[in-house]
Amino acid sequence: MAFLAIAFLSLTIWIFLLLFWGQFWRADRKLERQEKKLESYPSVYAIIPARNEADLLPTALRSLLTQDYPGIFSIVLIDDRSTDGTAKVTREIAEQLEQTEKLTVISGEPLPTGWTGKLWAIEQGIRYASQQTPDYFLLTDADIEHGNKNLCRLVAKAERDNLDLVSLMVLLRCQNFWEKLLIPAFVFFFQKLYPFPWVNNPYKKTAAAAGGCILLRRQALERIGGIGVVRQALIDDCALARAIKSSEYKDNQSNPIWLGLTESTRSLRPYDSLQTIWDMVTRTAYSQLNYSPWLLMGTVLAMSLVYLAAPLSLLAGIIMANGLLTSIGLLTWLLMSLAYLPTVRLYQMSPLWAVCLPAIAFLYTLMTIDSALKYWQGKGGAWKGRVYSQ
Repeated sequence: MAFLAIAFLSLTIWIFLLLFWGQFWRADRKLERQEKKLESYPSVYAIIPARNEADLLPTALRSLLTQDYPGIFSIVLIDDRSTDGTAKVTREIAEQLEQTEKLTVISGEPLPTGWTGKLWAIEQGIRYASQQTPDYFLLTDADIEHGNKNLCRLVAKAERDNLDLVSLMVLLRCQNFWEKLLIPAFVFFFQKLYPFPWVNNPYKKTAAAAGGCILLRRQALERIGGIGVVRQALIDDCALARAIKSSEYKDNQSNPIWLGLTESTRSLRPYDSLQTIWDMVTRTAYSQLNYSPWLLMGTVLAMSLVYLAAPLSLLAGIIMANGLLTSIGLLTWLLMSLAYLPTVRLYQMSPLWAVCLPAIAFLYTLMTIDSALKYWQGKGGAWKGRVYSQ
């Protein structure tokens, strides 16, 4: 009876998620379907924080310098105390493309107390770019290769729908075994945590963004008090989205933010091993739980019930020759796989990867536990040679 109760509860949860949780699993919010030409194009200033990115910049920066954008577009790259010649490589790329007038490289100042490294670099870039009073800032990373019409589409979406923030979950690199096993699931879990239809609904308080590609209206950033309002956030993109959307609620404005997927803009960041993905997740997983041991316990129990109960029920049903338990476990696993399938297709992978979701969830649960352990040991938030314990 206990096995049946757990199995039935897991099945009920998946039926609820599929029918009532913002249709997060459809993975159908894509910017490419929204493109429309504008009569005039506003000015945009791209802000790129870079720390030891000399290997990826030749592709990433080139994609920005060659954007097919009719309006005024400039770029400032903040060299965050790199040791690999990032600034030199940046200038050489601009010279090769004869786009030096479009690009400015500034040296990052020492990191002050109370800031994360990336946000401090962004703050310096925004200060510099604000002298030209652009209409929008494009916040992006030094490892993002933008489709040549990406900026046009972002701006068209923002202008047409009067949005303050438009963000894309870029296509993450998915080439080796560990990337195929874990990276699409990372996107799937993100969509489940922040259903994109709810993020894009002005009547829902759910807010999120993806830091690799954010188009932000300058006036909206000034309204919330600048990037400094989220200066201590490790998950800075979602914190920024919450600040923008909550300020819109106060002002009774509609459609403040939009978050979607893309297939033409992608991350170049390699995850060559399980360890590199593990480090990426453990950096922020426990902060997502507000550093609460109780939320950690609840998350572990919830992950076990949602993702592990189905295969365990199926196995127990077979062993005990219980047809009902076997059927419930199999049906739940099938629903789970069907929910994951659109994300697997987004990454152009075999549908068989969708069946692996329970094993993937088990690994992510272990990463979450390890994130908490590192935080308690004072090693939380390690990234790019810095450790952010809070």
